[in-house]
Amino acid sequence: MTADATQRAIETVFRMERPRLIASLARMTGDIDLAEELAQEALVVALAEWPSSGVPRVPGAWLTAVAKRRAIDAMRRRRMVDRKHAELARELGEAQVDIGEQIEAAVGNDVGDELLALIFTACHPAISADARVALTLRLVGGLTTQEIARAFLSTETAIAQRIVRAKNAIGQAAFTFEVPHGAERTRRLSSVLEVIYLVFNEGYAATAGDELVRPVLCAEAQRLGCILAALLPDEAEVFGLRALMELQASRLAARTGPNGAVVPITEQNPAHWDQLLIRRGLAALARAETLGGANGPYALQAALAACHARALRADDIEWPRIAGLYDRLRVAAPSPIVDLNRAVAYGMAFGPEAGLRLVEEIAGEAVLRNYPPLSAPIRGAW
Repeated sequence: MTADATQRAIETVFRMERPRLIASLARMTGDIDLAEELAQEALVVALAEWPSSGVPRVPGAWLTAVAKRRAIDAMRRRRMVDRKHAELARELGEAQVDIGEQIEAAVGNDVGDELLALIFTACHPAISADARVALTLRLVGGLTTQEIARAFLSTETAIAQRIVRAKNAIGQAAFTFEVPHGAERTRRLSSVLEVIYLVFNEGYAATAGDELVRPVLCAEAQRLGCILAALLPDEAEVFGLRALMELQASRLAARTGPNGAVVPITEQNPAHWDQLLIRRGLAALARAETLGGANGPYALQAALAACHARALRADDIEWPRIAGLYDRLRVAAPSPIVDLNRAVAYGMAFGPEAGLRLVEEIAGEAVLRNYPPLSAPIRGAW
């Protein structure tokens, strides 16, 4: 393998492993900024060693081991600096926990998944809603501030400020990096679902970069959705989101043509859709509906995706049903973008004039000024 190929392999591995690495280090150190620094240091070591030694068989484990050794060294240095404080604490009768025990407790906590624990921490109610999502997309999705800004139809400066505020809030409150239980977990669930949804969307239709689709992000969001469904088997919207992601992911192989351009859903070949994912998505949607969540925003979007998944040909698509689902979605999750897609559906179901009439009603919305052409459907629901 050439030096350039090795470096590209290292960078690819790091992009894939970075979220898990940061999640593990954050739980261990309790410091997100330090976790990001340690992860970056592990990358530097890999760039120095792997060109001669080769990429390890399990690169993620290698990076984790290097980063955790450096974390242990940092904690030991901190312990030496704080020795006088520890001695004073002992004099006051406060028991001191050995550094090894601290590390073992942090590393050995097996409640849930490390990435999911990081998401729940980033979604703490003490952090503003917009900052929660921005921080988690940065840490878990590995998205740049530019990509997050485009996803939010916001500015890079605003997103960067949200991330800094979120990190400061976590540091000042000394949050524990774990999956909460009971009422606290329920309280944070909507933010967690929103984060996973946006991570999936960034993979399904990348907002920046050379790739139109990022399957790794889609797979990561689906994995988190499966973990969440196992943790919360009676939460309808968890299954609604899982259904939405699996139905959308079933079309990933058909979304781009030989020239790399996006293929509209009405022009895709259903033979290229993943039937296993469709069956899993439909089963998750049925579960959401059984739990009473048929009118939840994710379940409704999953129902929209199901209309396409069930159609063997473009002529089989039930556009009147899709229009009706958008009527319900704009009640559950009002948005000018939902209204835009409702207009498209009405045009397909009841004729161009019906759709154009609805487009005219929303054409002046400020949030749509920098949005892609008004005739393009929302990427998350189609």
